[in-house]
Amino acid sequence: MHKLIILRYAQNKITLVGTLMVLITGLTMVVVLGLEAMTGASNPYSGIFVFMVLPPILFFGLLLIPIGVFRRWRRRKRPASEVTVRWPRIDLNLPDHRRTLILVSMGSLVFIILSIMGSYQAFHHTESVEFCGQTCHTVMKPEFVAYQNSPHARVPCTDCHVGAGAGWYAKSKLAGAYQVYAVATNKYPRPIRTPIKNLRPAQETCEQCHWPERFFGAQQRQFNHFMYDEENSPWSINMLIKTGGGDPKTGQTSGIHWHMNISMKVEYIPRDERRQEIPWVRITDRRTGRVTTYQDEENPLTEEEIEAATPRIMDCMDCHNRPSHTYSSPDHAIDQAILTGRIDRDLPEIKRVATELMAAEYETEDEALHATANGILSFYLNEYPDIHENRGGSIENAVLATQQAFSQNIFPEMKVRWSAYPDNIGHFINPGCMRCHLGNHKSDDGRKITNDCNACHTILSQGSGEDLQMAETQDGLEFVHPEDIDEAWREYGCFECHLGTQP
Repeated sequence: MHKLIILRYAQNKITLVGTLMVLITGLTMVVVLGLEAMTGASNPYSGIFVFMVLPPILFFGLLLIPIGVFRRWRRRKRPASEVTVRWPRIDLNLPDHRRTLILVSMGSLVFIILSIMGSYQAFHHTESVEFCGQTCHTVMKPEFVAYQNSPHARVPCTDCHVGAGAGWYAKSKLAGAYQVYAVATNKYPRPIRTPIKNLRPAQETCEQCHWPERFFGAQQRQFNHFMYDEENSPWSINMLIKTGGGDPKTGQTSGIHWHMNISMKVEYIPRDERRQEIPWVRITDRRTGRVTTYQDEENPLTEEEIEAATPRIMDCMDCHNRPSHTYSSPDHAIDQAILTGRIDRDLPEIKRVATELMAAEYETEDEALHATANGILSFYLNEYPDIHENRGGSIENAVLATQQAFSQNIFPEMKVRWSAYPDNIGHFINPGCMRCHLGNHKSDDGRKITNDCNACHTILSQGSGEDLQMAETQDGLEFVHPEDIDEAWREYGCFECHLGTQP
């Protein structure tokens, strides 16, 4: 029997090498994918290996096979005739030609189908949460851990960072090419700088789920704090947050979402890259066309600075700048641990001790975890020996809860902590709302941007125990500071005293 044409010329080193590459690479891909399917385990590195590293090797091997066949065919044809035959002749009247064509066509079809499937899987893998969060483990660990504990933990990273459409996908991959280079050469900043430049507008991402024009009314929130005294005394504030929003067609635009380009256009010029200092604000009433510009009375921008700057149109990310990557301060993290019972409030001074240990500077996470355990244990051994002897289980739970709070919010290797990434929601430990609402932004006609507490929230109750106050009217309560600081709370922003580590 005659051999197929392709087999006649396949007996050469180049084709043999290509065939071995294809067989070994294909077998490796099948084994890895089979193991993942059987175990149900998902590993970002196996995905990179199977869908990004092996396919080019497989393609190169497939390319070597016809190259070897063609080279051998040309060598055999060259001395057979004085006329140089440059291309093979295909005659479908010959059975071996037909069989060869069918074999090559079927192989090509299978390869094309597998290539399409592999390309889709490669695309799908690069869009996965595991790829974004775990491929560069040290670099992305803070973001990945915070994301897992966020309200958006079930929303894929790309839904917010890339969104729909080929254009932004291409931009993200081009940006990712530099990020790969930065990680490979160890040139990435610690911590990663924010805000992200050229981030896709929130209207194209956030507002696919959150629609300010369809928000109305207020939301009730209770903030639970514990004092730094021996009893870890509780102090809570229950308030209505005036979220607002509304449809401009009905004129019902109010509350905090008044800023969200519904009936008003808000623009500002920040003084710093992190947008934490805002000396210039311009508000345009879309209904009347009236424009009002406000400047910081104490430190205004010069005309030259204004002309050189490009005002930013305020959107969701100017307040919700940490929607999925929030790093809680030690004060808040320990409050939450006490509130949920992971730390026993009956342990004397545990709020102060745990907060101080969590807030200390460490070189590595392991050093922090050891210091936290030793610090809490030695404190009760030296200061409260009876507690240490009789409440060992509670102390151990406090150690574990403090270590967990540290591991979820502070990452020494990347220099990530609550102070590195200000959260603009509220104004307790960061300027947030008070970047504009501190009472020092004034227009030319003498109007000021309000700093009235009731503009954004109404206090329903505050305090605890015998000191608990309840609102009797819809106007709510006037704020009362748990410590006697006279009227200082009226003159300063909360963030100027509360740094996340003390009352």
